[in-house]
Amino acid sequence: MRIARFSLDGTVGFGVVEGEPSSPEGPVLDIIKGHPFAEFERTGQKLPLSKVRILPPTLPNKVVAVGRNYAEHAKELGNEVPEVPVTFLKPSTSVIGPNDPIGYPSFSNEVHHEAELAVVIGRLCKDVPRERAKDVILGYTCANDITARDVQRTENQWARAKGFDGSCPLGPWTETELDAADVGIMCTVNGEQRQLGRTSEMIRPVEDLIVHITQAMTLLPGDVILTGTPAGVGPVNVGDEVAVTIEGIGTLTNKVIKRD
Repeated sequence: MRIARFSLDGTVGFGVVEGEPSSPEGPVLDIIKGHPFAEFERTGQKLPLSKVRILPPTLPNKVVAVGRNYAEHAKELGNEVPEVPVTFLKPSTSVIGPNDPIGYPSFSNEVHHEAELAVVIGRLCKDVPRERAKDVILGYTCANDITARDVQRTENQWARAKGFDGSCPLGPWTETELDAADVGIMCTVNGEQRQLGRTSEMIRPVEDLIVHITQAMTLLPGDVILTGTPAGVGPVNVGDEVAVTIEGIGTLTNKVIKRD
């Protein structure tokens, strides 16, 4: 099930996405009563997807990101594979949705794309045992961990390098039925392939990441875990269109603009 968050005439809601872009009528939203983090009902009220603005699939309290979770990516940046997961936080103000612009930060001259599988948490959880990790997942979405690489190299803490406004595009929706153990991840810039990998290449799978993170902090419904990026990261510039495609989910597209 694909659950999208949308805005129409100033009203924000959720709906189940039905149909495919290639179908004659295009995909439609079956509006739901309530929200996807509890039991909900479909209203039967349907809207063409093209008539609404698709928002980030969740407004997380926090985004917990995992670095160097693909060996080849760690290698391309000259880093060793860490003995324990490298984690950091991206603030809620970094989150943007599909087709929202990525503002190029004024304090950086080297901004990179990082295509990632994102986990959307479905319930409050703490100290989750591995065998129950999947029970706390609502679903998965596409993410782009936009990074000011030059700032990351010069500052020991990554708050500015990875937490600036617009540095966490998410979308286009949450896919609740994905088997995330082995799906393809691709990033293109202006249609040119930059990254291509599979989640089976992750050093630590989703379940292990949930165990590790919830040992330290409580995750709330709607919180997001970024699971790391495969090799091939590289620069983006003002005017570039960046697209993250994950097998079984869809494509998240954003354009880089000059920040006012």
